[in-house]
Amino acid sequence: MPHPDNAPRLIDLEGFALGDIAALPPEMLLDLQTTALAETARVKRLRDRLEAGIAQRYEAAVAAERAAQGKTSGTVRVEDEGVVIVADLPKKVSWDQDRLAAMAERIRAAGDDPTEYLEIAYRVPERRFGAWPAAMREGFADARSETTGKPVFRLEARDR
Repeated sequence: MPHPDNAPRLIDLEGFALGDIAALPPEMLLDLQTTALAETARVKRLRDRLEAGIAQRYEAAVAAERAAQGKTSGTVRVEDEGVVIVADLPKKVSWDQDRLAAMAERIRAAGDDPTEYLEIAYRVPERRFGAWPAAMREGFADARSETTGKPVFRLEARDR
């Protein structure tokens, strides 16, 4: 739906009070949200492209510096014409859960407390919980708590 020439643009919202934004007509809110989502996607594509270019420019120098420091991960710094490039390569560690469970049993069998060495956490996937028989769910109900996240509002035109 076309809006008057004086309809607020996305950039205009910076100067609006939240109440003023909330008071806009629903169709205008829909258009602004659609514009914001498209702009967010565009900026993300541009940022990804920029970061890929930066990586291409500095990946060899960063790899050489990381090797010179004997690192396989972590943060290194290189300099290029007075600009310091801080490159971080996070370490991602994963543990074989079956092997850890076996180790916990060995520790327990040796008379030690596995929790002195391991963090042991129990999780129940929500899909599995929902598929359990009611009697089983009742047994676990006291151990389960549920919270909510931030609400999300997506506006749609009725004919979509």
